[in-house]
Amino acid sequence: MKRVAVYGASGFGREVMPLVRRQLTAEEESFDLVFIDDQLSTETVNGHAVSTYEAWLQQDATARYVVLAIANGAVREKLAQRCIADGVGFLHVQAENVMVLDAVEMGAGAVLCPFVSITSNVKIGRQFHANIYSYVAHDCVIGDFVTFAPGVHCNGNVVVEDHAYIGTGAILRQGKPGAPLVIGKGAIVGMGAVVTKSVSAGATVVGNPARVMLSQ
Repeated sequence: MKRVAVYGASGFGREVMPLVRRQLTAEEESFDLVFIDDQLSTETVNGHAVSTYEAWLQQDATARYVVLAIANGAVREKLAQRCIADGVGFLHVQAENVMVLDAVEMGAGAVLCPFVSITSNVKIGRQFHANIYSYVAHDCVIGDFVTFAPGVHCNGNVVVEDHAYIGTGAILRQGKPGAPLVIGKGAIVGMGAVVTKSVSAGATVVGNPARVMLSQ
């Protein structure tokens, strides 16, 4: 039997689980679907069993796949490395109403939630999360382990580097060919921020127009 797990039974994991279930059912293949959560003590969540990662690995399987439903990109990377070492594959999850247009390259383990749009000539790295109503427009490059919260507007010619987190409702202004707007590695864009210029690696920006948040 193919065993599939959503890693993380918190809020986002519970949103992702129905998408995974519908996708697997449409494939008309026998599968077992559970949550993996090493911190949760309950036995079931929303009708699905909850297992620890180690216990799940001990179960007989013809193949194993996980969906890493963890918003923190650094944690997601550690879990991905663990799964790769154990021979566990990654499921690409895509809601039925997601729109993906021409010449889109996407790395393993993406989660594309309902009403997400990826337009044309876009490159996306590993383990990308695009929450509901987010979009990525033409000629964008998205790195590995990037997280888009709900309603992110990523306009054309934008580069979002590895581990960046873009908050709910943020707007990334369109860049220019050869001179993209860049969101640096590990940067955080606050909810509702309007980003009009590039953001340095590791910086946190908030507001309209977005400015670096100074420590108190």
